[in-house]
Amino acid sequence: MAIKKTSKLKDRKILITAGPTWVNIDKVRVLSNTASGVTGMLLSGALAAKKSKVTLLLGPVGDFNIEKNIKLLRFKTFDELKKTLVRELSLRSYDIVIHTAAVSDYRPQRIYSGKVASGIKGWKINLMPTEKIISLIKPIDESLFLVGFKFEPEAQKAKLISKSRKLFRAGACDLVVANTVKKGCYAAYILKSDKASGPMFSKKELVKKLVAVL
Repeated sequence: MAIKKTSKLKDRKILITAGPTWVNIDKVRVLSNTASGVTGMLLSGALAAKKSKVTLLLGPVGDFNIEKNIKLLRFKTFDELKKTLVRELSLRSYDIVIHTAAVSDYRPQRIYSGKVASGIKGWKINLMPTEKIISLIKPIDESLFLVGFKFEPEAQKAKLISKSRKLFRAGACDLVVANTVKKGCYAAYILKSDKASGPMFSKKELVKKLVAVL
């Protein structure tokens, strides 16, 4: 009689962040980035197919057709992502966190209470650094297996990997995905503390490889 192989990811509770964040300038304007959330959404589907219990924190991108065992939580702003992530992590019920979200690095020092009138010449917006959300994860639950993501556009392999390795210290990551788009071509590497595997030349290929090593 054949023995049915059970996935090591079955019933594992996995939290994934995906998509961009907004930071408000005034009541109707925001600063953001061009992240699509595709990697996080692909990961959610792939892990759900492995019977993992997936929670996806998804930013302001288009609609997402969720699988049965994906819990979808939406956010728009940096503050909403931080609040939702901290709340979920405080439950201390997750095994793995995969932080793919493209979090805003800066926010305006001043947020205007209404709508700033149009036609202003030379309007200057002073920015200040945001808190590094990835650095909050392990202090809340140090038992988590944490996967961080680093994107550097137009980066050479050596520079990309060197800058991405800083996440092992800054975020206490267990794995880091280093990815870039260079001359329109995507490339990604999966980093452990002592080695790098890759490149993978599509997000689907990256997801397949990442799921295999979790």
